[in-house]
Amino acid sequence: MEIRRLSGPEFAVLAPQLVDLYIEAMGYDPSIRAGRIAVWRQEIMQPGFTALVALEHDTVLGVAYGYIGAPDMWWDRQVRRGFREGGGPDTRQLMLMRDYFEVAEIHVDPSQQGRGIGRLLLSQLLWLAPAGNAMLSTPEVEDEANNAFSLYRSMGFRDELRDFFFDGDARPFAVLSVPLPLPGMVEKPAVVDQPR
Repeated sequence: MEIRRLSGPEFAVLAPQLVDLYIEAMGYDPSIRAGRIAVWRQEIMQPGFTALVALEHDTVLGVAYGYIGAPDMWWDRQVRRGFREGGGPDTRQLMLMRDYFEVAEIHVDPSQQGRGIGRLLLSQLLWLAPAGNAMLSTPEVEDEANNAFSLYRSMGFRDELRDFFFDGDARPFAVLSVPLPLPGMVEKPAVVDQPR
């Protein structure tokens, strides 16, 4: 297995294949495909844009990308709304929203989950990320009983919002953050060949 960093143009070319993986992993209606491809291609222009894929024999097993968070971005506005609805933002939340790297998407092919691919993607995505914190959102599951929550908790992510509804999605989400650099992250994470 190989973790490969993509340039913006490479990401744009691969966007249809990456969005297909996203739709499958998230259980979204395929009718959103064209719109998501367009959005993903636009996001290569965001400051700090970084994208990685996990490959095995030229097959994409996972994708992760993100960029520096900013108040003019939809996700940032949604999270700020969540803080306001919760009676905030407090001073810590304000500081967090001024200095974070948004993990916009991280997805692993459902048939490949449990191999450590998500951990490699996330650790390499956040290695030397140009911010003091990382933030992401993930669908809520009962008792946090899935691979995504296990990964985020093991990497030190903490709650910012729970049972939060983003505009346009009927599912509740958790919004999580972690200070950067990640605990123990002093060297670039090694890619380990992990047999199936």
